[in-house]
Amino acid sequence: MLKRIGFTLLMAAILVVPALIAAQGQLQKTAINFPTRSGASWPMFIAKAAGYYEKYGLDVNLVFGAGTLGVAMISSGDAAMTNSSMEQALQAGSRDPSALVMVGSSINKGMFALMAPSTTKSAKDLKNKRIAVSQIGDAPYNYTVAVLGKFGLNARDVQWIPVGTDATARAVALTSGRADATLLTAPSYFPLEKQGYKTLANMADYNDIYASTVYLFTRKMATANPKLPELIIKAQAEAIKRFYDDKAFAVKAYQSQDKQTDDDVGRIYDMIAKSNQLERVPYVLSAAIKSIVDQANSQAATQLKDFDPHKVIDNSIVDRLVKEGFFEKTFGPGIKAEEDKKSKAAYR
Repeated sequence: MLKRIGFTLLMAAILVVPALIAAQGQLQKTAINFPTRSGASWPMFIAKAAGYYEKYGLDVNLVFGAGTLGVAMISSGDAAMTNSSMEQALQAGSRDPSALVMVGSSINKGMFALMAPSTTKSAKDLKNKRIAVSQIGDAPYNYTVAVLGKFGLNARDVQWIPVGTDATARAVALTSGRADATLLTAPSYFPLEKQGYKTLANMADYNDIYASTVYLFTRKMATANPKLPELIIKAQAEAIKRFYDDKAFAVKAYQSQDKQTDDDVGRIYDMIAKSNQLERVPYVLSAAIKSIVDQANSQAATQLKDFDPHKVIDNSIVDRLVKEGFFEKTFGPGIKAEEDKKSKAAYR
C-alpha cells in the first residue's frame, strides 16, 4: 500500500513539473521520431513520461515511424530529431554530407535474435532459405548479414524477402510461412518463443557486431536552433540515469509507448541493465563506425566506399557537456572513469 501511495505521489509530482515550467516560460514545441519499439527508444520514453524534456524547456511529441521514415521526417521538418540506426544515418549522410549531423549515440548493442522454426538445427542450415527483412540495405538487413557471417554464410547464400515495415511484419512473414527465418529485436521475438520458434543466434553474444543508434538532426535544424541538440541530450541523459535507478518507473514508461506485459518489459529491462547497454556518456564511437562501415562495404547493397564519416559526426556537444561537468552532476563522480574511457573511444 505504501509503495502504491508513493508511486501515485511521484506521478502527481511529475505532472506538476511541466505546468510549473510552462508558467515560467512557454515550452518549445518539437517532435522526435522513434523508429523502433525496443530498448533503443527507452530513453525517449522515460524522458517523456518523467518530464525531463519539459525540465529543459521542450514540449516533445514522440512519433513512431519505422525504417526510412525518420530521416524523411527530419528532412521535411516534421521532426527535429530521429533516433536513427547508425547504418541508416551513414547511408543518408553519404548521399548529402551537408544535410545531416549525428550528435550522440545512446546505445551500441542490440538484443536481436535470429528466429526460425524449431526444426531448423543451426543458422548454417539457412543456406538457400528465405529470410525476411524490412528492406534490403536497412539496419536489420545488415545485422542479419553480420550474424550469418558467424556461421560461414554471406548475403548471396540466402533469399531475401523484403516486407516493407517493422519487426511485426517480419515476425508475421515467419509465422505465416512466407520466410524461413528473420532477425527480431526484443520484445518482438518473445511471443514466437512461446509458439515454439527457436533462437539460432543472438547479436548480444557478439561483441564485434554493433547495433548503434544515433541522435540525427538536419544541419539546417541544428544551425537554426543550436541549443536544441544539447537540450535533448541532457533530457535523455537524465532519462538513462532514471532507467538504471528505477526499474518500476522505467517499465511503466516503456509501456506508455508499447503495450507489452510487465513480464516481457521486465525481461528486456534486465537484459539491458545487466549489460549496461544504455550509454551514460553518449559519444559516437570509433569502433561502432568502423564496424558498420566495414560491414556495409562488404556487400554491394550498402557500400560506403570513399565516404568520410567525419562529415556527418559531431561529438563536440558531448565533449562540452563533459567539460562543463554535466554528466558528473547527473550520474555522480563515479562517471569520471567512464567519461575518460568513452572520450578516448569517441570518433575523432
